[in-house]
Amino acid sequence: MDSQSGGISSQAKFRLQPLIAGGIITPMMDMLVRLYDLPPLQPELDAMKAAGISVFRALPPNRNMVVEWVREHTSDLAAGEAEGCFGSPVPSVFIAVKDGKILGYACYNATAPDFFGPTEVDEEYRGMGIGRALLISALSALRDEGYAYAIIGGVGPAEFYSKCAGAVLIEGSDPGIYSRMLHPRTE
Repeated sequence: MDSQSGGISSQAKFRLQPLIAGGIITPMMDMLVRLYDLPPLQPELDAMKAAGISVFRALPPNRNMVVEWVREHTSDLAAGEAEGCFGSPVPSVFIAVKDGKILGYACYNATAPDFFGPTEVDEEYRGMGIGRALLISALSALRDEGYAYAIIGGVGPAEFYSKCAGAVLIEGSDPGIYSRMLHPRTE
């Protein structure tokens, strides 16, 4: 790792992985989180409650509403992952809600067991701690299921994950599991 490039070595920073369809190039580094060193969850939930926001595990009857929100705010690919999280009696997706409106979501065990993501917070509500509360909720659920470590796959905001959960980049993790993902063509 190199402190001059935000913790990402220059070799890793510019090592790009081609996606399957359309010849699009994108980095897909993974991160590792020590679940036994997570910050406590309750203060995150209390902060959200003080702001009138509830963070909780989604219920199966809300599947269509959650998946549509994910599709509208992110992509069909992320919506597919979110829908997969409703495949068991206990969904592996947390949502943040205020006044009946979904503000964000976080999935785990979507693409692979012990993987965190995808996740998103509505742009209008970013900077309020919602993403952190969703992240710590999902990672705490993984810990409670018996995992000691979790993978954050194909990260975007690496600095956010490092700051909030102590996540570290996994060198050589690209292309990773997402190399087999089909991507829609853009013409």
